[in-house]
Amino acid sequence: MKPLLLVAAEAREFGGVRRRCRREARLGWPLRFARSAELAGRPVLMVANGAGPALAGEACEVAWNKQKAEAFLSTGFCGALDPAIGAGEVFVASRVESPDGSLSLEARTPDGAPPHASGRLISVDHVVQTVEEKRRLRQSGASAVEMEALAVGLRARQWGVPFYCVRGVTDLACEGFNLDFNTLRAEDGRLSTARVLWAAACRPIPLAPELYRLYHRSDLAVRALGDFLADCRF
Repeated sequence: MKPLLLVAAEAREFGGVRRRCRREARLGWPLRFARSAELAGRPVLMVANGAGPALAGEACEVAWNKQKAEAFLSTGFCGALDPAIGAGEVFVASRVESPDGSLSLEARTPDGAPPHASGRLISVDHVVQTVEEKRRLRQSGASAVEMEALAVGLRARQWGVPFYCVRGVTDLACEGFNLDFNTLRAEDGRLSTARVLWAAACRPIPLAPELYRLYHRSDLAVRALGDFLADCRF
């Protein structure tokens, strides 16, 4: 059986999945994170290379050249655009689109999927910082937003394999960020933990509660994703 390829931005987004895996092994691939494992009786590959479409595309290409996959799954965190979607909820995209609608890819829904939110997802090249931008993106009818899924979906289409997008919600439609994550990315596009901590140390009153909220939401999301994906069939 060929493996299912799971692509995320950061290794921590696999936290819940890894708790449900067996026989995890490190892969010596030129990516920030690459593992093989067994999830619910089927082989999986987990790769993470940083946030954004360029790094996600690179992760797909390295993985595909090393080992062909049965299907691609874009996973990790997302932000809600639909006010009805709650924090920690699992979101399954029915379509993944560019902000201007010029690119639109169908995404499959896993068989046996537990209850979840669903709808169209917009994939952008930056962190959506403000409630105003979320409202503008919502006007297209999309329900969630993130940064890597379109790049993963385009590779799946190029290589003729099924594409899925399953995400965990970390920020709500009514929430923006005081911390400007886009200015805290390193030269290679990856989010710099050192820059985030320095920014929080410089402005602890507004930023410390925000970072704590994101940490808590992230923990909810990774746990929900792990349980959800272990119960699905691809």
